Amino acid sequence: MLAQAARNLDVACRFYADSSDVPGATMGTVISGSLDDDAQLARFADGLDVVTYEWENVPVSAARRIEEFTPVLPPVRALEAAADRLAEKRFFAGLGVPAARFAPVDSREALDDAVAAIGFPAVLKTRRLGYDGKGQAVLRQQADLDAAWDAVGGSPLLLEEWVSFDRELSVIGVRGRDGSITCYPPIENQHHAGILRVSTAPAPGLTAEIMAAAARCVTRALTALDYVGVLAVELFDVGGRLLVNEMAPRVHNSGHLTIEGAVTSQFENHVRAILGLPLGDAGVRGFACMVNIIGDLPPVSEVLAIPGAHLHLYGKSPRPGRKLGHVTVCADTLAQAHQLRGRVEAIAGEPA
Repeated sequence: MLAQAARNLDVACRFYADSSDVPGATMGTVISGSLDDDAQLARFADGLDVVTYEWENVPVSAARRIEEFTPVLPPVRALEAAADRLAEKRFFAGLGVPAARFAPVDSREALDDAVAAIGFPAVLKTRRLGYDGKGQAVLRQQADLDAAWDAVGGSPLLLEEWVSFDRELSVIGVRGRDGSITCYPPIENQHHAGILRVSTAPAPGLTAEIMAAAARCVTRALTALDYVGVLAVELFDVGGRLLVNEMAPRVHNSGHLTIEGAVTSQFENHVRAILGLPLGDAGVRGFACMVNIIGDLPPVSEVLAIPGAHLHLYGKSPRPGRKLGHVTVCADTLAQAHQLRGRVEAIAGEPA
């Protein structure tokens, strides 16, 4: 999707992946290799004007290697901050952004101490890697500790206070090379088994206070990191008070609906930002809902029969829990958007 946006601006793309058989192969040259192969990374970077990434688990060492040859945007320091959940929590704390209480856990004894300080319920997470609910364990009572430690222990961990939130939101901001910033309206997200299933924009029931708090959170992060590109910040809405959950230094799944639902998509704005071009309007067009296609491919004809449905397939082979594509529906009213979304959900993959 980034490459499609780049092509519209007459920008050619080259991809680095662990295999040449990736969806991006239809959009440009693929250099295949591991992320610790210095020679292949150098070959990939040779002659490029700028390199970006769409996965926050890119090793910092790989990004530093590429940076020897060409600029890497968003900056590597953003990758460093997001790669370690403890560093990320401390980063936002330093910005004065509210978050749930947390504590590092480096041993079984430290887990006991962290639970004593934070209490139940809580969530034990790996500090690195893990996505879509992986690498996590929920602690509800003392009896859960040993099983949780056996499940995710053995690597640096983080214990977080459980947040009884009303809903999950994301806010997507973009910062240009000249320091200009624009933000998309907050998006409401619904998950199934830890995987994003539905996003709605603008999020229903937004108040001026929520919009201001969301924009303030992402703007502070963009500025502090001297960021260039799209940054997504995931938030918990707790009675109108926002708590930061985590950030993603990349284009974000919840922002896929901006392709049809905003004046300028997150993908085009990311390309504009890293190339030093003026940023586009992040305003939304009415209401948009996105449904992820997970696990199984739906009948294409049934999806396209839904009025206003926009189908995006990623060229991935089906398997349980895998995001294979998404469908976005746009409407003039929230009620219309939800009605169309319901029709998509009925045929779009494994979750109920």
